[in-house]
Amino acid sequence: MRMQAYRISLSVGLGLPDAVQQNQIREFDQSMSLLRTGNPERPLFVPWDDRVREKYDLVARDWSDFRSRWLEGKQDDLAALSSETGAFVRGIDELVVGIESHMARWTALLYVFQMSVLALAIVGAAILIYTGYVFVLEPVGLLKRAIEKIQEGNFDARVVHESSDEFGTLARGFNGMADNLQFMYRNLEHKVAEKTAELEEKRERLEGLYEVTALVANTTVLDELAQGFAKSVVRIARADGATIRWSDRDNKRYLMLAAQGMPQSLVDAEQCIDKGGCYCGNVVANSDLRIIPIRDDSDESQLSCAKAGFKTVINIPVRLHERLMGEVDLFFNAKISPTPALRSLLEALASHLASAMENLRLNALEKEAAVSQERIYLARELHDSIAQSLAFIKIQVQLMRDAVRSGNPDAIQEILEEIDTGVRESYGDVRELLIHFRTRANTEDIEPALATTLRKFEHQSGVKTSLSIKGRGIPLFPDSQIQVLHIVQEALSNVRKHAHASHVSLDVQQQPAWRFEVRDDGVGFNLDEDRPDETHVGLRIMRERAQLIGANLELISSPGHGSSIILTLQPNAHPVSSLASTDTTSTRT
Repeated sequence: MRMQAYRISLSVGLGLPDAVQQNQIREFDQSMSLLRTGNPERPLFVPWDDRVREKYDLVARDWSDFRSRWLEGKQDDLAALSSETGAFVRGIDELVVGIESHMARWTALLYVFQMSVLALAIVGAAILIYTGYVFVLEPVGLLKRAIEKIQEGNFDARVVHESSDEFGTLARGFNGMADNLQFMYRNLEHKVAEKTAELEEKRERLEGLYEVTALVANTTVLDELAQGFAKSVVRIARADGATIRWSDRDNKRYLMLAAQGMPQSLVDAEQCIDKGGCYCGNVVANSDLRIIPIRDDSDESQLSCAKAGFKTVINIPVRLHERLMGEVDLFFNAKISPTPALRSLLEALASHLASAMENLRLNALEKEAAVSQERIYLARELHDSIAQSLAFIKIQVQLMRDAVRSGNPDAIQEILEEIDTGVRESYGDVRELLIHFRTRANTEDIEPALATTLRKFEHQSGVKTSLSIKGRGIPLFPDSQIQVLHIVQEALSNVRKHAHASHVSLDVQQQPAWRFEVRDDGVGFNLDEDRPDETHVGLRIMRERAQLIGANLELISSPGHGSSIILTLQPNAHPVSSLASTDTTSTRT
């Protein structure tokens, strides 16, 4: 504005055109307007106060006077122009000074405010640092030092911080953890000892279970089994005595099989007791292991076990498939209560004992059955071999008597030859039974054995025979050949004894299955009226032999039309004896 005032004064002094002066007047008016309204775009405003407004109003009046006098009035006295222009510019300077004074005051206030804020920030930072130290760093330091002590093995370390904030919660959690660690550390040795004792107990129980299992598996004698079991169960249960009693099927009486650590007087007195006679032998059918205390101040003091000084009896029932078979009684000189693990072990041992006793019983029955089977087999062999030869010799002896009475030396010599032959055959049959119990048979083909059997029958009985074999099949097993030959021999023996036949034929069919038919032209019989019963030993033995090789035996007969015995084997049938043993000779021998 000062520059604009001097330019206007210069334009008036030089007498420049009005257009130039008017343009300068507009510029000055715009400057005045800018001071009055400010410039929001920059932004730029005058800091108004009373002094600045007064100075601005003074400049506005001076501008109005200056413009009306020199620009609009066209004064010719240019000497006063310079002084008036200077006075007008001094008014503008006073406005500028007023503005600067106003801004200086605000700048001073701003500086004071900045200093105050800086001081407040410094104080706040100091307070924050102190607060962080007191409420954060110090608790963390306490926790750190406590952790270091715990790491060094000092489990007495604790964090002393009583507050309700997060660090207080953390301190309480740490102290609880330290308490648990201290408790676990102090009791670790005790716990290790407990676990070691528990493992040792389990090892002893497993050892006892293995011992009883081995005893059950390797013992084949009842007395050894009972005595061994009693000795083992006393050691396993740490009992002072034990008895094993076996019951009859009706559970009315109990027999003592074995005793361990018991007085001989008690063993002699209780060899056999009735049910309900005492605690032993009084097991309820559905009861489990029972613990029976023996009191001295009652009638129980009269019992044999009480007289022997025992205070507790553990009664363990022995069951197999829900059937009560006996009991095991453990005797103790003190009041005891077994642990659940020991109870379970004792029940398992009792179950092992029941299974072992049952196996011994089944083995005994199996041996009896084997002996009976061997006796039956010997009877068959004797009937099919020696008995037939002896029957032939008996016939020849009768013929010998007739020849001696008739005085026919040729007949006597012939009969002697037949008797000699029969004796040799009986001798051979006896040797064969003693050596291997097998009929001579061809292991590859049964045809030669059948032909020999028919020739022997024809020679002994004088009955004509014929053999017919059709087809080619798989050879029979040796055991099957033996049974088939015996069945054929027995059928021929029946023909000789009962049929009064003149001809016997043996028809063999190999495919699709082996089929043997012994057919005669004898008198026959009526199956309905003369049905074979148990007195017909030969027929029963033939059926048993057929059953051994899985074959079917059929008898067909009618009066006056002879009889037929038909043996039909199943295709690829394995004889029962072959399945049981591949060497029946060695088994039977």
